[in-house]
Amino acid sequence: MAMKKLVVGNWKMHGSRASNAELIKGVLAADLPKSAPHADVAVCVPFVYLSDVAEMLRHTTVACGAQDVSSRAQGAYTGEVSASMIREFGARYVIVGHSERRSYHAESSQLVADKAKAALAEGLTPIVCVGETLAEREANQTEFVVAEQLKAVIDTLGAQIAEVVVAYEPVWAIGTGKTATPEQAQAVHAFLRVQLVAAHPDAARVPLLYGGSVKPDNARELFSQPDIDGGLIGGASLKAADFVAIAQAAV
Repeated sequence: MAMKKLVVGNWKMHGSRASNAELIKGVLAADLPKSAPHADVAVCVPFVYLSDVAEMLRHTTVACGAQDVSSRAQGAYTGEVSASMIREFGARYVIVGHSERRSYHAESSQLVADKAKAALAEGLTPIVCVGETLAEREANQTEFVVAEQLKAVIDTLGAQIAEVVVAYEPVWAIGTGKTATPEQAQAVHAFLRVQLVAAHPDAARVPLLYGGSVKPDNARELFSQPDIDGGLIGGASLKAADFVAIAQAAV
């Protein structure tokens, strides 16, 4: 049986209690188990909304997650949120290494790997993001960049690499309206698949998501590529109709 696609919304720093309730209401109204039978669906929300959203999604098939996690289990780390705290609020997933964290907060690939390990220790599934800038792509450095980003995670997790999700998000396509062509995205996904399988045979089943201006009108073609197992959706996940349509594009 073919593996289901995974479609994850990343709300980033958006939302309010009222608008979140409307958004979730719209997503649930679509009855995704029936209207999108080939997709598992999740939303990753700001920490302060985890409790609200987890409660709204209780007894549904839509999972929730966080957008970051501390690499530390506990301690005097003001402002940090641990994996056990996130798990206690009903989250299943956590995004680590998003390009906005790497860029704005100077997160290294090793820190990303440590965060993934901390998440796994508490039963969370880390969604590990990798991707190159426009300058790196134009310098033909895409494979080198994503391989180095992924290597830190592989080296740190060992056999546990088979328990993560990997999201390829070309930095130049995030929130810009530009999208890698299906062929460009597939080429990088296929390259990442080779790296994962070389690290551990069980990693062949690691879901590889594409992120970077995924929309209802390009989702089906992207998701039909052999090594694209779903999407990490930014702006379009803030509109229920668009997010539902993307989930329904999973084939």
